[in-house]
Amino acid sequence: MSGEATRRRRHSPAVYRRRRLTVLIVIVAIAAGIWLLIAQPWKSAASDAAAAPVPAAADQTATALPVPSSSTPSPSATPTVAATTAPATPSPESTPVAQPCIERDLTIEAVSDKASYAADENPQFSISLTNDGDVDCTLNVGTTTQVFTVTSGSDTWWRSTDCQTEPSDMVVTLAAGQTVQSASPLEWDRTRSAVGTCDSDSRPRAAGNGATYWLDVEIGGFPAIEAISFMLY
Repeated sequence: MSGEATRRRRHSPAVYRRRRLTVLIVIVAIAAGIWLLIAQPWKSAASDAAAAPVPAAADQTATALPVPSSSTPSPSATPTVAATTAPATPSPESTPVAQPCIERDLTIEAVSDKASYAADENPQFSISLTNDGDVDCTLNVGTTTQVFTVTSGSDTWWRSTDCQTEPSDMVVTLAAGQTVQSASPLEWDRTRSAVGTCDSDSRPRAAGNGATYWLDVEIGGFPAIEAISFMLY
């Protein structure tokens, strides 16, 4: 009778293997649970998502053109913004991605504040830029792309880039039909410019007595439609 009971309590090796496997699985599950409680990896993922930077806008809407720096800045301290004829801004959902401006859609004009200047007056120059196209477009209107040039016949008297400091880029969106102008005028001190004479006090002075000079400009890699004349006295 006792031998029969002993035989009934014995188990096959497969039973013992299953029991050992069950114990091992329980131990691994407990260890994994402890690690999750300590490491809390979900917090790191949430922090990374919160810290992800928001991409900066590729461009901004044009309001006025920046003014190149020079050794003789305009005395005007308050920038003036040109009136525009831009249409109402559509909702972001319906706004298409603006493409770069092309020359045939732009009207670029040189602007002087007067047609003639007395001996004690310095000319004030600006740029007028119009998008004549049917769609919005983007253009780099920064001071790196602006050039003001004064000539007399074939002689170049002054170029704004000769003594320009800290030029910068500014990519903006020009709405269809929009016109913008320089935020404030750039002053010419009536002297001849050259890269090596920016700090000189003895640069040659342009002749007056009714002499005619020409102003030409370019912006964004595109030239003005024509140069304009003015007189110095």
